[in-house]
Amino acid sequence: MAFDELARLAQEQPLRVLLIHAGEDDALTWSGLVQPWRLAAKLLGPERLHVDVRGADKFAHDPARHWHLVLLVADEAAAALRPASLRLVIERCRSAPFWGGVGAGVLWLADGGALNGARAALPWSLYADAGAAADHAIFTPHLYELDGACLTCCGGAASIDFALTVVEAIFGPGVQAEIKELLCVDRVRGPEERQRVALQARFGALQPKLSEAVTLMEANIEEPLATDDIAQLVGISRRQLERLFKQYLDSLPSRYYLELRLKRARQLLLDTNYSIVQVGLMCGFSSGSHFSTAFGQLFGNTPREERQRRLKTGDRPHFPGN
Repeated sequence: MAFDELARLAQEQPLRVLLIHAGEDDALTWSGLVQPWRLAAKLLGPERLHVDVRGADKFAHDPARHWHLVLLVADEAAAALRPASLRLVIERCRSAPFWGGVGAGVLWLADGGALNGARAALPWSLYADAGAAADHAIFTPHLYELDGACLTCCGGAASIDFALTVVEAIFGPGVQAEIKELLCVDRVRGPEERQRVALQARFGALQPKLSEAVTLMEANIEEPLATDDIAQLVGISRRQLERLFKQYLDSLPSRYYLELRLKRARQLLLDTNYSIVQVGLMCGFSSGSHFSTAFGQLFGNTPREERQRRLKTGDRPHFPGN
């Protein structure tokens, strides 16, 4: 487990962390990462933690030094502005026990061949730029990934969650809690949480078969398609389709499809005056009991209770087109 491996770094006196800055100073990707680390260094003192910052080109040509954790950081807007000495930077990053990238830095590492076989959190907006690198790295929709020695984060506001999680793994929850208080952070999102953006935007270019499958599901809510039919229509085997859903959506096609239909049903219950039976039929449920059971398992209440909740709030329903 990456958390267990990271915890061993606390034995280093001091722990040496290097953040390679290759983007804009005011970018959230950078500030969200560097501020927690700087606060950690202030709280722990130089005898326990030393955090240094280097520009990419300066780092590439610095005399060789030993770092325990090295991260290559750039906001996604800087994706096309690769450092001239990128290959050397990547080689030196990987010489550290733990290394990785944040934001566009993840894309650069992938293009440099450093992420072969590793799970990596690439910003969804850069998926279309991944190209051949997508065949070697395992890009996930998560906010960040801790895969052995390789640590990656999609950047943006997730940089704060990523930095705080790594700090906790090394120095414990007490240090993390102090930093959260100083930054006014209430909750740290976990690595399993996803970048919240439309699936087609995330995977349309990188995984067109997955995007096609979900589009078929969305277009066939009232009369659901069988998983085998969806696989055939997108031109892959059922096993390949299931592998794509498991890798990128952490679900099976049948489960994802069911949740898609139930979320549509919930929307109709809240926003329209269609009867509960009508809503069930419109979302592919021929059995009222099956609809009610599945709805309750996902949302924790029945369709009738959901409709009553809307009535209590006094929200005015509407019909599509009104």
